[in-house]
Amino acid sequence: MLNKRLIGVVTVKNGWAVQSFGYRRYLPLGKPEVLVHNLDRWGADEILLQCTDRSHPSVGPDFELLRKVSDLGISTPLIYSGGIRGREDALKVVSFGADRVMIDALLKNAPADVEAVARVLGIQAVIANLPTKNAPEGMLLLDYHSGHEMPLAEAVKLLPLDWISEVMLTDWYHEGYSEAFCMSLLAASDLLRKPLICFGGISTSHQIRALLANDSVVAIGVGNSLNYKEHAIQALKKDLFGVAIRPPYYESSTL
Repeated sequence: MLNKRLIGVVTVKNGWAVQSFGYRRYLPLGKPEVLVHNLDRWGADEILLQCTDRSHPSVGPDFELLRKVSDLGISTPLIYSGGIRGREDALKVVSFGADRVMIDALLKNAPADVEAVARVLGIQAVIANLPTKNAPEGMLLLDYHSGHEMPLAEAVKLLPLDWISEVMLTDWYHEGYSEAFCMSLLAASDLLRKPLICFGGISTSHQIRALLANDSVVAIGVGNSLNYKEHAIQALKKDLFGVAIRPPYYESSTL
């Protein structure tokens, strides 16, 4: 069995890395390329660079930021999300150094384009982001553009999930808050039938251990809590030994 992964998430808004709270309130953290470099040095299994302000059709992906990250020469696999409008954008993102792409709006707005992306990059290179909230009436999928929510059970019927490899199940409502991920969202695995990456309100090894105990969960995305203490991701891995997680990584210069 492949080891499960810890993904360092860097959220970008207006060109700056930010600490995000439910994608409604933001605090600046600094240059995103610096955070990416740190996560690479500290031993993240993957890095997700998610640009939250690139969704307008005329904007497209942040290729300038991708160029800066490419110039770092990082060895950690990179996932890019933000502004991907179709096949050509996805190809260009990969040409700038991303290993995989994560899509959100395209899933709902242009399902045929998702297939086109998967055919040229391979299904393994395509991840879906589903910002979801648990509510009294059930799990709801958020459309960031309109602010509209619809039952996840209905949305799944419309999404081209055959053309994606994994789903990032984002608890957007609790994103940015400590140990707040809603465990009830794991019931979505019965609807999605895809390997899950859990993200949003995840900060402690105790919480990560509980999530990874679910067979459907293959990775955990951790964002804000990794930015306040050097080698935080290594400390998490130390606490998670014996939970099928990859061991911590140390550069020789840090020993």
